[in-house]
Amino acid sequence: MTLRLHDTATREARDFVPLVPGRAGIYVCGLTVQSEPHVGHVRSAVNFDVLRRWLAATGYDVDFIRNVTDIDDKILAKSADQGVHWYALAAAMKRELDSALAAINVLPPTYEPGATGHVPEIVELIEQLVARGHAYAAEDGSGDVYFDVRSWAAYGELTRQRIEDMEPAGDADPRGKRDPRDFALWKGHKKASEPATAAWPSPWGPGRPGWHIECSAMAGKYLGPAFDIHGGGVDLRFPHHENEQAQSRAAGRPFASYWLHNAWITTAGEKMSKSLGNSLLIPEVLKRVRGIELRYYMVAAHYRSHVEFSFEALDEAAKGFRRIEDFLDRAAPAVGEWFAAMPDTFIRAMDDDLGTPAAVAVIHDSVREGNKLLADGASEALSQKFGEVVAMLDVLGLNPADEAWATDSSDDKLSAVVDALVQGLLAERTAAREAKDWARADTIRDQIAAAGIEVEDTPTGPKWSV
Repeated sequence: MTLRLHDTATREARDFVPLVPGRAGIYVCGLTVQSEPHVGHVRSAVNFDVLRRWLAATGYDVDFIRNVTDIDDKILAKSADQGVHWYALAAAMKRELDSALAAINVLPPTYEPGATGHVPEIVELIEQLVARGHAYAAEDGSGDVYFDVRSWAAYGELTRQRIEDMEPAGDADPRGKRDPRDFALWKGHKKASEPATAAWPSPWGPGRPGWHIECSAMAGKYLGPAFDIHGGGVDLRFPHHENEQAQSRAAGRPFASYWLHNAWITTAGEKMSKSLGNSLLIPEVLKRVRGIELRYYMVAAHYRSHVEFSFEALDEAAKGFRRIEDFLDRAAPAVGEWFAAMPDTFIRAMDDDLGTPAAVAVIHDSVREGNKLLADGASEALSQKFGEVVAMLDVLGLNPADEAWATDSSDDKLSAVVDALVQGLLAERTAAREAKDWARADTIRDQIAAAGIEVEDTPTGPKWSV
């Protein structure tokens, strides 16, 4: 079976053939750290984390680079509004992002470069573009440097657009541009409105990188002039990824072999944005469901499918995942030696452009079969199903036994206390039923239910969950 991925550039699924056999180089555009991350922000990280895990599970050595934009017009504007240093805001929001991604078990990248740490590489790339006749310094004395889109005949090839049909680039004052669609590679420092700390030396005067050039420079530094996969949100196709590809290839770098884009999480059909308020920020959502349940909700949808977010759908997804967990909890005591092995149906689903909806369906099929086997007690077949479920969950980052989902010691102690109290009530209920004191048994059951605890009677005894 061969992994096939939908390449945005060709508009079709293609067999994945890496540049170097057995290795995969991936660059994913990370966030601009201007504010706290919400559910829509982290979907891309989850989707490409699944890609990375699948490649690793199928034998690839993966170099996974995900950048952070830590200097940007929006960061400067927000820091000015809040009366804090731009770098303090960026650092604080980066910590919020790290915490959010850890809470949903997104693996740290191989390396996570930031734009401010790669100004020399960015300046070097701009100089190459100027020397090749694809970039020019503005003649208005601003210190800006622009990419000349008409100098690159293939400009627009990623998104299949004609230059004449494009909107003007809104990333800088158009007065210094030869064509309104030319985009900024370097932004000259504006002393009157920007802090001195937001400027670095360059051949064109002090300034800072444009948004697009930073990714080309950082991808080139860590993955080389040609690499396998470039990923990001569907909203980045234009202008960001179009500009990345154009400037990189204009500088003589082949750049990405495959382009993958994940779709949005929407609310009422609109792209999720910070204007919706704080209810969708990751810490707030995690007050309602656990991190593993939020990840399951995202993984259960195909990465190229738009997801209409609702808390009702999130709650339903959480219930679905708890059925998987329940099987593992009940089967574990009855399972002896087991081996992690993925069913062929799961492998085929994942190899078909990361078909996670079909892959999740395979997990539930194995759980249903496992529950039937569990009713008859321990068996080799039960151990096989148990191993299948664990192996599939591992690939999706959803194995409850993963250390990433471990609670802190205070939570562990609280769980132990609650378990002891509930077990005491369950033992008292069992004694009442054995004595045929049905009224007492019902009273205890109602008392447990009133506390928000659900009890299931199983062949191995009663099990409870919150």
